[in-house]
This record gives sequence, C-alpha cells and structure tokens, in this order.
Amino acid sequence: MPRRRIHMQPAVDVRSVSKRFVAPGRRLVHALDDVSLAIPAGKFTTLLGPSGCGKTTLLRTIAGFENPDTGRILIDGQDLTATPPHRRPLNTVFQHYALFPHLDVAGNVAYGLEIARVPRREIEQRVGEVLELVGLGQMAKRKVAQLSGGQQQRVALARALVMRPKVLLLDEPMAALDRQLRKQMQTELKRLQHELGIAFVCVTHDQEEALSMSDLIVVMNQGKIEQRGGPRDIYDSPETEFSARFIGETNLLRGHWAGEINGRGLLRTEKGTQILVSRPGASEHPAVACLRPEAVTMVAGALADGHFPLDGTVRDRTYMGHYMRIDVDLNGDRISVVLNAKAPVPAVGAPIHLSYHPNDVTPV
Repeated sequence: MPRRRIHMQPAVDVRSVSKRFVAPGRRLVHALDDVSLAIPAGKFTTLLGPSGCGKTTLLRTIAGFENPDTGRILIDGQDLTATPPHRRPLNTVFQHYALFPHLDVAGNVAYGLEIARVPRREIEQRVGEVLELVGLGQMAKRKVAQLSGGQQQRVALARALVMRPKVLLLDEPMAALDRQLRKQMQTELKRLQHELGIAFVCVTHDQEEALSMSDLIVVMNQGKIEQRGGPRDIYDSPETEFSARFIGETNLLRGHWAGEINGRGLLRTEKGTQILVSRPGASEHPAVACLRPEAVTMVAGALADGHFPLDGTVRDRTYMGHYMRIDVDLNGDRISVVLNAKAPVPAVGAPIHLSYHPNDVTPV
C-alpha cells in the first residue's frame, strides 16, 4: 500500500504580494513585485539581499507594519492580511532592541504579559523559563544599562519569546554586535530555534550569517526573489548571476557555448579560455559560468581524476591568515584562487598550473 504523503502547512504563506512606494522626486519604487513565498514551519528562514532589495519590506508586511498593495499574507493557514500587528501570532526583534531602561531584565521580559493581563504567578513562571532558555537566569534583577550588547539582545529575544509566538521575526538582529559576538550569537539563535521548534524568519545582508544559521535562504533583489534553497544549494548551485555574485566570492567567466563534451557544456571566452561546465548551456543564451575560488587547485604533478587544466600567470598574492588569495591571468581572463597559506605558491609573474572539476562549474 503506498505511503500517504503528508503536506505540512507553511508557517507563513506570502501570496503574490506587491508593495510600491513613492521615493523622493516622485519616483515609483516597487519594493515588492509579485512576491510569493512559503515559509516552512519549524525552520530557520533567512531573507538575504543588499540594501533596498525588499527584504525588510517583506518582513514588515508579514508583521503587519506595512499593508500590501496587492496579495495576501496567511499565517498558520489564516488570512491575516488586514489584521493589525498586535493581533498576529508572531513577535518581532528589531535591530535596535528598544528595551525599557527604567525596568530590570525581568520587567522588560514581563512587559507584554502584563499588558495582556496574564496572572502574576504565570508571568513569573514564564519569565523565569525564558530567561533560563536564553542564558540570563541569574540576571533577572539587573538593569539593562548594566548589560553588554549581546546580553541586551538576549533580553529582546526573551521578551519576544515569552509571548509564545508561532513565528519569530528578526530584523537585522546582530547588526549592532562586533564580529566575535555576532558569530557566537549566530550559534545561539540556531540553538534556540532548534529547541523551540518554531519558525524563525531573519532579515540580513550578511552572507556568512545566512549560510551559518539557515535551513532556507531566500535571496532577494529589486523586490523579487532571485533564488531560494538550502545554504549548500544556494552556494554551490547559484541559479542567477546575481546569486553567484552576492553569495561569497566567485569567478564569472563569460563567452559563448562552443559545444558539448560527454554531457558537459563547453564555454569559450572572448580571450580564448575554454572551460567545461557541469551541464550544457542553451546556445541562444549568453554563456556565463560560476567557478568558486576554492574549487580550483594548484597542480604539482598529474591531474586528479576528472580534473582539467587551467594554466596561467600569477598577477597578485594576498596573505589572508589561514589561506592565500591568488589572482591569476589566463591569457587575458582573470580569476581568483584560494590556496592553503602554506602552499609553495609561485612568485608574481611566474607561471602557475591549476586544475578544476567540471562539476564545480555552474552555468548561471
């Protein structure tokens, strides 16, 4: 007997949402242009893109702070497009935490429960539980001015989580933190999401942040979704030139499709460089291929199985600590290569022998 397939309802279902603004000079800006997106329940979803791409407008539309011009917002299966923010089963943690300086940590966390007239005993229990969850159980009586930036962020998280939302929205939650604390909080946020099992939706422009925390990444550009997928899919198999450029470092080789070899596409650049691509490209489209710097290796002897040569000249070397970035001239085409910092890299101006595997070259 065939197994029944269970379709899990999205935590948030964005259906054909558009939003326009009139910018200075009376220019009409399409902040969201017919965006549809199913945000899965129990997962960490990140809206990723540059400033002005529409990610914050989408988050604010889900939260109810912006009304869409067209389209609908469903949360947990209910159409809440016209429902005000305070009546939606979600909470938002903003970039600026907006904590109350005259209240202690417990008072800040309890504030929403007090407004909702939750019984005092239940407030104390829920506040205590959520402060333990975010690692602030011993700091309930401290004033927020006595806390570090990371601790203040935890208070803001606790204040949102104590309301038991079905969806937690995070608007650039780590923008105010230094790099080391940001990395620590990325791990902490992912742990919290996993423990709670509710949908987190985070807005960021930080690629590393998105890759390290997310189950689903939604890449946005000019009010549209460029690509959606898991972190490895987004990084290893970009579907558009924008995705390839925006997520990590990449080499984009341009030219025309010169044929097919054993199921691989052959791209030839204007300078004459030939490179095999993971799959054939459509001859009527411009040929553009993405090759990540770390996917290229330096060759000292025979080529590894399935690899093909790329010979060039070293034009620059930059020491980056645990790795070395090498700029290579392939007879007019320039690529960057990332090698182990201890590798015996040829001097600037010397020839260098490289190799790649076609599976690591993606047409975009």
